[in-house]
Amino acid sequence: MTRLLYIEASPMKTLSHSIDVAKQFLDAYRIAHPGHEMDMIDLWSKDIDLPEFDANMIGAKFAVLRTQNATPEQRAQWQRAVALSQRFNAADHYLFSVPMWNFGVPYRLKHFIDVVTLPGQNWSWSPATGYQALLSGKKAALIYASAGAYAAHTEGASESPDDFQKPYLRRWLRFLGIEDVTEISAAPTLTTPDVLTAAKADAKARATALAAAF
Repeated sequence: MTRLLYIEASPMKTLSHSIDVAKQFLDAYRIAHPGHEMDMIDLWSKDIDLPEFDANMIGAKFAVLRTQNATPEQRAQWQRAVALSQRFNAADHYLFSVPMWNFGVPYRLKHFIDVVTLPGQNWSWSPATGYQALLSGKKAALIYASAGAYAAHTEGASESPDDFQKPYLRRWLRFLGIEDVTEISAAPTLTTPDVLTAAKADAKARATALAAAF
């Protein structure tokens, strides 16, 4: 059965523009795909177990990479990361709602990415082949919000040198093998009410259409 995983990266909830547009996508997705499974990870919820990416985790990661023996503490830390990584990997489709923070992504999303991006789970490496992506054939929808008008990627469009939000997420997903990526941007949010209303309406219309075809 097809599974959609929704990853919510904003702590603002009802005040979040990215979440507001993502909910429009989810409502349309449920109608268009009633038989699909849906999972959600709220990165700000106390229910999500995000282990610290500390010296033990780094040591465990490189012990796995280099096929060395890890300590019991490292193995326990590694298994917490593997469980979250496998939950992420199990999805066929992904939806992200991501606000721009200081030209990049919220630190909780970066933390999540560092934890779930694991050798042997969603990528591999060998001297003969180099890096190999393990999640090919999946697709992702990225819904952004930003105070400034940093356009989502379209063919031929120029990229802002100040935008580290979108290029980072594209590169990470491509590293895992997720090449089918669609972006919707609700921006600018720091503007007059009429401009914001128009931007949100356009983003929601695009989200509805994308969900139906996803």
